[in-house]
Amino acid sequence: MSTESTTITVGEGTGAGGQELGYDVVVGNGLLARLHTMIGTQAERVLVIHPRALRATGDVVREDLEKAGFQAVTAEIPDAEEGKHIQVAAFCWQVLGQNDFTRSDAVVSVGGGAVTDVAGFVAATWLRGVRVVHMPTTLLGMVDAAVGGKTGINTAEGKNLVGSFHQPAGVLADLDTLISLPRNELVAGLAEVVKCGFIADEEILKIIESAPDQAQNPHSWQLRELVERSIRVKAKVVGEDVRESGVRESLNYGHTLGHAIELAERYQWRHGAAVSVGMVFAAELARSLGRLSDAEADRHHEILTSLGLPVTYRGDRWNQLLEGIRRDKKNRGDTLRFVLLNGIGSPTTVEIPDPSILFATYQEIAEEPDTSTTISL
Repeated sequence: MSTESTTITVGEGTGAGGQELGYDVVVGNGLLARLHTMIGTQAERVLVIHPRALRATGDVVREDLEKAGFQAVTAEIPDAEEGKHIQVAAFCWQVLGQNDFTRSDAVVSVGGGAVTDVAGFVAATWLRGVRVVHMPTTLLGMVDAAVGGKTGINTAEGKNLVGSFHQPAGVLADLDTLISLPRNELVAGLAEVVKCGFIADEEILKIIESAPDQAQNPHSWQLRELVERSIRVKAKVVGEDVRESGVRESLNYGHTLGHAIELAERYQWRHGAAVSVGMVFAAELARSLGRLSDAEADRHHEILTSLGLPVTYRGDRWNQLLEGIRRDKKNRGDTLRFVLLNGIGSPTTVEIPDPSILFATYQEIAEEPDTSTTISL
């Protein structure tokens, strides 16, 4: 594996809070020393937001910032989706207020996709927008949540229904953090990598197909290549559509059913596991509508299965899932909309006028309730 870092620039122009969209995502090893440069020279105070599981890492980041001359404080929040609640955001706002944070100060997130989402939301809403730098520590965070400026928290009605667009000042994707990542977390993150392959970069699929075991190896060149290619896919899409008004919807491939599964499972399923099932469902739907060939639809099942990701879900949950689908952000009024493929690398958003089409498609991936073995993902 290369010891050199790779820099991928995302977009250009001016975003939320007057921030420049031309920010860098740096991929490599041992990147903490670059953090103070991304924060910039205007900030005096920095809030480091991290989950309980990364308390030691959060302290290391805080100490490093203090050595660089910043007044750094930490805010410890619950792990995973438990942290994406308004009460957690309010706690972070309280810390910012008690420490007299101004508009020129900054926030740093250290953790997975959920931490990135809530820290970005806190930064977007404090004084209507302060600088934020993301340090994703999971594969999912690196290839998805940390790039693109989408922030959000959950409500009882669904996932990410409250949020804003707020571009980071930069992202440090330190591959060293993947070495200690639990295997299930790494595998779940690969679902978003596979998504990037299906919507934009077929080479991603070929790398996984040739060596699925190395795709799961944090020391392999294959995984680094997959990370960089996935970030490039997202950087290109985000650069073309900052606020998800068009082409950016393609990044939601597999997410419509995926988010509904997460809601049905009360967020006890990992995001990537749910999206994996969602992609297989989307492929079956595209097949039934004549948009995907049998080989292209079957390829979804084969690649995801080779990585150990789930491709089916409980057959007795359809009504509950349909309720979640109706709350999807892509919908317009009562019209349900899905991102589907017109072939590999050719995503489009399709209106589904009759829910019975979705029910018929769901039977292709439905399983008996007592046969489920994928809940651990």
